[in-house]
Amino acid sequence: MHASLMDLIAWLGVDPNFVQQLINGLTLGSIYGLIAIGYTMVFGIIGMVNFAHGDVFMLSAFIALIFFLVLTTIIGIGSVALALFIVMLIAMVLTSLWGWALERLAYRPLRGSFRLAPLISAIGVSIFLSNFVQVAQGARNKPTPPMLPDVIPLFERDGYVVALSYKQLIIMLTTIVVLAIFWFVVQRTSLGRAQRACEQDRKMAALVGIDVDRTIALTFVLGAGLAAIAGTMYLLYYGVVNFADGFVPGVKAFTAAVLGGIGSLPGAVIGGLIIGLVEVLWSAYFSIAYKDVAAFCILIIVLTFMPSGLLGRPEVEKV
Repeated sequence: MHASLMDLIAWLGVDPNFVQQLINGLTLGSIYGLIAIGYTMVFGIIGMVNFAHGDVFMLSAFIALIFFLVLTTIIGIGSVALALFIVMLIAMVLTSLWGWALERLAYRPLRGSFRLAPLISAIGVSIFLSNFVQVAQGARNKPTPPMLPDVIPLFERDGYVVALSYKQLIIMLTTIVVLAIFWFVVQRTSLGRAQRACEQDRKMAALVGIDVDRTIALTFVLGAGLAAIAGTMYLLYYGVVNFADGFVPGVKAFTAAVLGGIGSLPGAVIGGLIIGLVEVLWSAYFSIAYKDVAAFCILIIVLTFMPSGLLGRPEVEKV
């Protein structure tokens, strides 16, 4: 199988470095996509960008780090896969509780205020979280022991081995599974119907018996749970986390959500994959200093011709 794949690559004349960077870009894009789903869920219902979402992601990565070290060094769990699964569940629970508290204390009291009030509150929560983690954990990078270092060799050409690591495979499969689960929740469950009703008209949804406050709170809880999954995958992939790691991935994920069409779950993941691929391929073939510029240029180009994003719906003015 590997020989036939190598022959096909050789016949097509594909650069094996390009194939490897493609795998790396899809992995990074999957992490962005997981974070972007949280952005797009909250924006789709209340029309507000939760700028604290990136720092919730960073907080979840620290939670995953702490509990991974506890499980592997203190409790003595030898299976990295089992430890990661338990860590992800713990991070989801704790981060979801924070998401609920965030909505209840910082956003709900300002829901009827002027439009900039929740945005300012979100920025304030972001700064608070970043500084709280800096004080609690310090400003240095926090590494983890090596996790899942094994790789699956795909093919070799001219001495260059293209490989897919187990951690990359886990991250991409996790993104696919999570997208499928949340798409099912939004499209096929009573919570999803309530979310779509609140997205269209919150006042009318309340008139037909939907608990709008509960629906919005659950959306924040789900978004925080998604951030916890992304934080665990980020820790698995990079093996290190810093208190400042919430800002840049958060901005990239927000860009991915806008690129894919904010409000669309598949669009958020597609946007994340595009941003990840552009970053990695630009870094591999051009100057790494301009990878962020390249990613935002793609956003500008797409929005110039498709203002609603790749899968977004045009805004309809309610009268």
